[in-house]
Amino acid sequence: MTEAALPLLARIADALERLAPAPPAAPAFDGGRLFRHDPKSGSFVPAPDYPMALDLLVGVDRQKDRFVENLRRFAVGLPCNHVLLWGVRGTGKSSLTKSAFMVLAAEHPALKLVEVDRDEVTALPDLFDALRTRAERFVVLCDDLSFEDGAAAAKALKSALEGGVAGPPENVLFVATSNRRHLMPRDHVETQGAIAAAENAEEEMSVSDRFGLWIGFPPMDQPTYLAAIHVYAERFGLEVENLDRRALQWSQLRGARSGRVAYQFIRDLAGELGVHLPA
Repeated sequence: MTEAALPLLARIADALERLAPAPPAAPAFDGGRLFRHDPKSGSFVPAPDYPMALDLLVGVDRQKDRFVENLRRFAVGLPCNHVLLWGVRGTGKSSLTKSAFMVLAAEHPALKLVEVDRDEVTALPDLFDALRTRAERFVVLCDDLSFEDGAAAAKALKSALEGGVAGPPENVLFVATSNRRHLMPRDHVETQGAIAAAENAEEEMSVSDRFGLWIGFPPMDQPTYLAAIHVYAERFGLEVENLDRRALQWSQLRGARSGRVAYQFIRDLAGELGVHLPA
């Protein structure tokens, strides 16, 4: 190699260094307690604290107690189970997760919540591996989980929960909410051949077995719905005549009774009365 070639080689090396992608920065979790995960960049985006108080979730006391106890065990490093919250829409599944997390995070600063999109289930194994070596303890929440993409997503989730040869991360608790107990889309069988549908159904139903704790949320009856209305109205200082009648009329217009419908009525009432509610 001649000495004249050295400057050329140095320029080539510099160009290659500029073209090579920079190594991803180590994630920082000191900027918040709740985060959203971006699988494309691998970044964790801080989110504001969840404002809903845990005691405002009415009619789900049994579910609340069971979930909080499991989360408390996880926060202190005791054995616990991944959680599937399933049931009808608007009954407080995701609200319970985030409200309970805020209570426990106030007691345990190392506790963090990372929310992932249900369309990014295939990225969960890489996410769990990235969190495995961290000192923090992570609740990973996937809201409204189902396997619209079939068995590939189910296999990815099973791989994340089982952890391969290394085992599941000890510092990760996976929580999923779903309207269906077995996480399968309603048109699952209609869109596949009979054999493929049977095989994929077996694959997807087996994922439910990886959740050690199943917590069901049944439809809300009328007394519980009205109890939720009165809890909200008292908490926010909303006084109006015929509160029950108006709340029932609201639910009839919506065609449903649930905690979500109750809170939407309260928001409408607060706007009418000129009262500001928590964000």
